[in-house]
Amino acid sequence: MATISDVAALAGVSTATVSRALNGKSTVDPVLAGRVARAVAELGYTPNGLARSLRRRETAVLALIISDVENPFFTAIARGVEDAAQAAGYSVMLCNSDENTAKERRYVEVAAQERLAGVIMSPTTGDSDVRPLLAQGTPIVTVDRRLGSADCDAVLLDSRAAAREAVRHLVAQGYERIGCVAGPPGVTTADDRLDGYRDGLREAGRKYSAKLVRRCEFRETGGREAATQLLAASGAPDALLVSSSTMSVGVLQVLAELGRRPGRDVGIVSFDDAPWATLISPALTVVAQPAHAMGGLAARLLLDRIGDTTRATTTETMTAQLIIRGSSTHRLGP
Repeated sequence: MATISDVAALAGVSTATVSRALNGKSTVDPVLAGRVARAVAELGYTPNGLARSLRRRETAVLALIISDVENPFFTAIARGVEDAAQAAGYSVMLCNSDENTAKERRYVEVAAQERLAGVIMSPTTGDSDVRPLLAQGTPIVTVDRRLGSADCDAVLLDSRAAAREAVRHLVAQGYERIGCVAGPPGVTTADDRLDGYRDGLREAGRKYSAKLVRRCEFRETGGREAATQLLAASGAPDALLVSSSTMSVGVLQVLAELGRRPGRDVGIVSFDDAPWATLISPALTVVAQPAHAMGGLAARLLLDRIGDTTRATTTETMTAQLIIRGSSTHRLGP
């Protein structure tokens, strides 16, 4: 069985460098980290997780508590977390909170009881209860959503700015009554996107109207119910900013049933570049979020925190990209 010394010899580095690279330390030169990774693969080296666990009195396992495993955005985050964790010799326990605070709390308690090395979570609310983790001194990193109940590292997206840009685009395309299918109150990303929607309207000299907004769950059924209500009302919107790709499935279903054409009849911009977004006609304009990169960064921050619990907490804010396609560009066409 290969040892860490074998890896160091093959990579031409010290065993300390190998250890830092396997633990995801950001101080390791990327070239050296690449040599270590190739040596690990060539030798089939597996870190001695049991010995490390005994030294640390913890298991070499990270918990990832996400809001909805069926949402492609969170699936991509999970893959990013796992890729970074596996490279550092850690395993990942996936927990689906299902946007349920009680279910989330049970997973938090399990992570604390099992003395897991750390937890990455997308909290159901900003006030999610993480006291069992704090009591054990378990490091926490939040991803996508903020956590007000604890001072911890975070990887976020500037959702407010992204929503504002999406509204600007719809205004520029000639849409007059721009509505919003927003997520539930208390979820920080949902609140941020609604604030960005308001910002975009304000910048365009438009008045905000609660009649053009519906708040619902980040699910297909939520999008369907919201679109049904909005499009059936008098003064219905001629464009919609939709807060997630799962919601957009429901919105597009309602449009199809009503015989309304995306883009020409109702402009659509959706958060998340789902795999199917380019397979429909017209293709869906999206706010693409770097989900995999967010997951990888969250894992690296957690590994750094595990290695040094005394450093100051940090928040990394990433940016989204508006990808313009046919669902929002036909208004000014022939």
